[in-house]
Amino acid sequence: MNPVVRSLRQVGASLAGAKAGLASRWNAMGPTQRLSAYVLGVLALYLAPWWTEIPLLGSIVDTPGTQFTTVLSDRVIIFVLVALGLNVVVGLAGLLDLGYVGFYAVGAYTTAILTSSHASLPWLLALPVSIAVSMVFGVILGAPTLRLRGDYLAIVTLGFGEIIRLSAKNAEWLGGSRGINDIKHPPSIGPLKFGVVDPKPYYWLGLTMVFAVMFLLHRLENSRVGRAWVAIREDEDAAELMGVDTFRFKLWAFAIGAAVGGLAGVQYAGKVGFINPDNFPLLLSILFLAAVVLGGSGNMHGAILGGILVSYLPERLRNFQDKRVFVFGVALVLVMVFRPEGLLPKKVGTRKAVAAPGEGGAQ
Repeated sequence: MNPVVRSLRQVGASLAGAKAGLASRWNAMGPTQRLSAYVLGVLALYLAPWWTEIPLLGSIVDTPGTQFTTVLSDRVIIFVLVALGLNVVVGLAGLLDLGYVGFYAVGAYTTAILTSSHASLPWLLALPVSIAVSMVFGVILGAPTLRLRGDYLAIVTLGFGEIIRLSAKNAEWLGGSRGINDIKHPPSIGPLKFGVVDPKPYYWLGLTMVFAVMFLLHRLENSRVGRAWVAIREDEDAAELMGVDTFRFKLWAFAIGAAVGGLAGVQYAGKVGFINPDNFPLLLSILFLAAVVLGGSGNMHGAILGGILVSYLPERLRNFQDKRVFVFGVALVLVMVFRPEGLLPKKVGTRKAVAAPGEGGAQ
């Protein structure tokens, strides 16, 4: 056996053993211990901008040539938000979307139009409007195309992403190739100053958005809508025969996924203060999809992990200079070869039937 393959398999076995050990310890914890672990984990994430100052951890997470906090606010948070939204479409509903960057661009451009000299509205007012406009675009795209499946749907969504980018490039009222500048930042709250110098407030704002989206999507995933999405993903024809309105629930998936993508666009536009069509290339859609597949399609935590890795690893590998993209690509290929279901695949659970009152029991 090739030594490299053997080493990778050994690493995989070690990670699987460590995961099993952590899972058993977690299951052995009481409610108070679990709550304490959650609180400590959330606190550690909010303190992430200072991780580089911890001696051992700093040498691991440091991003050469780029400030670690800037990487967190400009890339990691954006990719995590987008991966959460795309996971609804691809992971839960099983719809292949190759143009998701279009919804991201719609959210960013709507924010830019509303907060720049076009309308001069506050960023907080632009936030819900941008999310709503992104949802409308999700419905506009989904209504005529969701009758399609598989490769045909992928081609249509791919075209949608390019249409949005080219429309922004050719529309003078959207700034054309020049883009839109003077986009307003989020309003400062007490000591949190949203300017151009300190990226930490943007990271904290984005992290708060991530937690809010996770809460809402978790509730949705465990509802009737989430179960309908899973049924459509597993077998659309069988789901329709069982009475699931597949078109309506797929449209819901597109709309909700578009809303989260638009939210990421709002965060991005408010951070950088300037956007143009070149900020939304097709490659970005491919990376968004790679994040979901790499982390584990259908698993919210897997999508988050994939978003972190796809956005963080290229910055961490800057020491490789021109070869860093090649090294990053090789790493993705190796993960997909040895973990084809993703790093954190969705666990397939079973639901126990609960007998109605009067059924079962003693005869």
